[in-house]
Amino acid sequence: MDDKSTVFLFLDKEQTPIAEFISPVNFELDTRKMVDGKHELKIISKDPTGKEGIRIIPFEVKNGPAIAVEGITENAVVDGVVPLMINAYGKGDQKRFLITGSETPQSIPAWIWILLIGFLGWSIYYLIRYIDLINN
Repeated sequence: MDDKSTVFLFLDKEQTPIAEFISPVNFELDTRKMVDGKHELKIISKDPTGKEGIRIIPFEVKNGPAIAVEGITENAVVDGVVPLMINAYGKGDQKRFLITGSETPQSIPAWIWILLIGFLGWSIYYLIRYIDLINN
């Protein structure tokens, strides 16, 4: 009788395992063949006496191009015309990084405009006071 556990790997709700091993095992899950979205890895271990242990690991695959959207958020309540800025870019592969399009342009936040206007107002105030001081 073997004294090692057998490990079965299942992906999502499949009834047949994607792999079967004698533990311990090193395994590489190739997500490049999987569709983007939420998935579940179920690991069932059976020891030599027949007892089973189960572990379920939810994960999300994002192999496709990243998509960034500005102008609307998830579950937003909107009306009228909603301007959107959408950027999609690929990550390249493991050996080469794609720089083109990898940064998403964003509009300037309102708090930056408020700080800029406040600073300009303060500068103009002190410029007028300085000119008035020189003229007197």
